[in-house]
Amino acid sequence: MEILSFIIPFLVLITVVVFIHEYGHYYFAKLYGVRVTDFSIGFGKELFGFNDKSGTRWKFCVIPLGGYVKFFGDRNVVSQSEQKELIKKYKNDQEKLFVTKPLYQRSLIVAAGPFANFILAILIFSFIYMFAGKDFTPAQIQEVQQNSPDQKAGIKKNDVILSIDKNEVQSILDVSTYINASTNDIIDIKVMRKNEELIVSVKPKKIQGQDTLGNKANKKIIGIKISPLNNEFNKQKLGPVKALFYAIKETWFVTRASLQFIVSLFKGKGDTTQLGGPIKIAKITGQVAQHGPVAFLSIMAYISISLGFINLFPIPMLDGGHLMFYAFEKVLGRPLKQKTQEGFFRIGLFLLFSLMFFTTFNDLKDLGLF
Repeated sequence: MEILSFIIPFLVLITVVVFIHEYGHYYFAKLYGVRVTDFSIGFGKELFGFNDKSGTRWKFCVIPLGGYVKFFGDRNVVSQSEQKELIKKYKNDQEKLFVTKPLYQRSLIVAAGPFANFILAILIFSFIYMFAGKDFTPAQIQEVQQNSPDQKAGIKKNDVILSIDKNEVQSILDVSTYINASTNDIIDIKVMRKNEELIVSVKPKKIQGQDTLGNKANKKIIGIKISPLNNEFNKQKLGPVKALFYAIKETWFVTRASLQFIVSLFKGKGDTTQLGGPIKIAKITGQVAQHGPVAFLSIMAYISISLGFINLFPIPMLDGGHLMFYAFEKVLGRPLKQKTQEGFFRIGLFLLFSLMFFTTFNDLKDLGLF
């Protein structure tokens, strides 16, 4: 029963975010007249499905860790000779082939998947802010620990935190998020002290602690305790326009923080223990689901952003890899040579398998198996 409490929420979450991703591809393919033969949630053997009026097979497969949309005549996307064969073979249905579409249409069909994930996240955040509310409680410093980084930097009791690394602190909940999301060695904190704005630079300490769900996590601390300003909480239900504004802002922050984290990994400064695969996602999803529908929808939004963001990486096998090839095609006035594309695909396959191995190792380590 405990395993089911993790698996069922995870399957619901992954089904929704994958469906939305693939539906983005599907929608624009149909918009531009490309015939879609398969719309699959999962990989491997089909469990169940049905055919719609246009001939698309909608199906659920046995391995629920992704999905795909298959286009009419779809074969080896790398082989230009096979593409020419397709055009000859389906001479009377050329307009329904993906490969015959203009470059901008192919690009939009490919990019629509990741951007559908961003739109899903924005809609979820908007829904939460309208019906559950958004916290706007100012963060006031209640205590500064002796010999802590904050005390050395000059932060004092009763200071109100305004921003962290130029990210505006609009809620007491933002403080820990912005500190731990920062990839800088020195964090700039703007505070309000007796109607005067001050900026202090703090070098946080890194410790091994626990996240809010009780999982092991490397955390940054600066040695302060915060409390609501005047001990008053301020949670507001927002109108549609305001909710949409803050939803877009949150989606952009998560995307930007993810990009900064990836850059820090390449620089050798990032915390690789934060990388997790399906096992860790399933565990966290199950834990979050126990806290109610708002928490579950929130984690769904964050996973949706991550899926959209990762798929934009310029790695062959991912949507971003195809967009990279189309960018080369636009600049050169022709597709890359087949051998060059095949080389990129081999590199992309190696990178993806390496990432899968590393995240799975992290997942098993998190479970105490290593």
